[in-house]
Amino acid sequence: MSSPLLAVVDYGAGNLHSVENALRHLGARHLVTSRPADLDGADGLVFPGVGEAASSMSVLKKTGLDGAIRRFIASGRKTLGICIGCQVVFEHSEEADTECLGILPGRVRRFPSGSGLKVPHMGWNQVRFLAPHPVFAGIPQGSSFYFVHSYYPSPALREHVAAECEYGIVFPAAVSARNFIAFQFHLEKSGPVGLALLRNFIEWDGSPTLSGVPRVNDA
Repeated sequence: MSSPLLAVVDYGAGNLHSVENALRHLGARHLVTSRPADLDGADGLVFPGVGEAASSMSVLKKTGLDGAIRRFIASGRKTLGICIGCQVVFEHSEEADTECLGILPGRVRRFPSGSGLKVPHMGWNQVRFLAPHPVFAGIPQGSSFYFVHSYYPSPALREHVAAECEYGIVFPAAVSARNFIAFQFHLEKSGPVGLALLRNFIEWDGSPTLSGVPRVNDA
């Protein structure tokens, strides 16, 4: 029996090659694709991204990947979002006043100005996990991961916040709902601990956590 196939969404995201290299390093069977039809035969989805919300949504809409991603998540198959892939799943982003995928309720906000902190938030920072999750298994509390972002997700439901980080304000570093989990940081660029998270996702069957999480908005 072959190992599960992960589809990696190619929509011009800047971190695509680093994500692919990390999956290859872990021996994961994967397909990098920009074709919506290719998602139908995948067992899991990796939704990466580096860039700007409006341009990302423009490509997703033009290619039909927006609807394909919605349908994939609604099907119950496991999905991993990274950086922009952790943001455009929400309803709206303050970046260029962008309407997003609307898979999860909430908005994406810019870090407040006048705090004396540099924006973008760039570099290593500690993350605090808020609840057990199969993807967090074996990851020490307070582990540091690599961030590059000026905006952060702000879920409408507190239950969707899976981990937090502090940079002037406390903000969600990971969000989770049912078969979907996403990280604002770059696990593929976060060394051994980031690869451990990615390995956990590869091995996860996509089932909800024991504590139960709300369903994502149906497509």
